[in-house]
Amino acid sequence: MESITYRPIGVVHSPFTTLEGMPLQTIAAEGVQGSVELEPEFQEGLNGLEGFSHIILLTHLHQMSGFALEVTPYLDDQTHGIFATRSPRRPNPLGLSVVRLVGVEGRTLLIEDVDVLDGTPLLDLKPYVPAFDARATDRIGWFTDRLDRIHTTRSDRRFTP
Repeated sequence: MESITYRPIGVVHSPFTTLEGMPLQTIAAEGVQGSVELEPEFQEGLNGLEGFSHIILLTHLHQMSGFALEVTPYLDDQTHGIFATRSPRRPNPLGLSVVRLVGVEGRTLLIEDVDVLDGTPLLDLKPYVPAFDARATDRIGWFTDRLDRIHTTRSDRRFTP
């Protein structure tokens, strides 16, 4: 299979300068403020975005190196296959965050519920539309008995080289 190359369209700014202690998901980062700064040539693509309360950020997890096919995720003490987790140590270190859009100022997006490192490259963003994106589920695997930990568990050094 051929390699695929992406060019960042901007950068995410957050109060988090190290992986250690960061919230694990946006639900655990409620109220954490940040911003997205788009490259100037992409500003026109923001037209109409201010009408949405939430957006999806697709990011490159730039502090990850290497990957593991089995990991012990933050919310569990058992190993799982990488694709059964939300671990950042993936073959392609892509991040997905649903954040609150507070405002649009030129090519800067003011956001809340930020769960990424400061300086994280932004690959794409999309409006969050519950009718498209929120699905009823009947099973969530090993997460079933672990969701009570999401608000208290924070990132540590387990996935850093």
